[in-house]
Amino acid sequence: MHAVDVLEIVGAVTVLIAFAAAQAGRLQQRTVTYQLLNLLGSGVLATIAAVQLSWGFLLLEGSWAVISLLGLINLRKKTAS
Repeated sequence: MHAVDVLEIVGAVTVLIAFAAAQAGRLQQRTVTYQLLNLLGSGVLATIAAVQLSWGFLLLEGSWAVISLLGLINLRKKTAS
C-alpha cells in the first residue's frame, strides 16, 4: 500500500465518519465539527483526484469541499453576529 492509498482511505473515512454520525443523530450537520470533517476529507480526496487527473472524482470531491467551506463561512458569520 502506497502513501497516497493511505491518504485516500483517511480522507474517505473522515467524510464517512461525519456522514454516519449525522445519520445516527450524534452530530448535527450545521456545526463546525461536521463541516470541518467534510472539508478535510473531501479536500484530501479532491487533491488526490486532481493529481491523478480523475475528473469525475475531482468534480464530486471538489464540490463537496467547496460546499463544506461555504457551510463553515456561514456558521462563522452566524456566530460573529
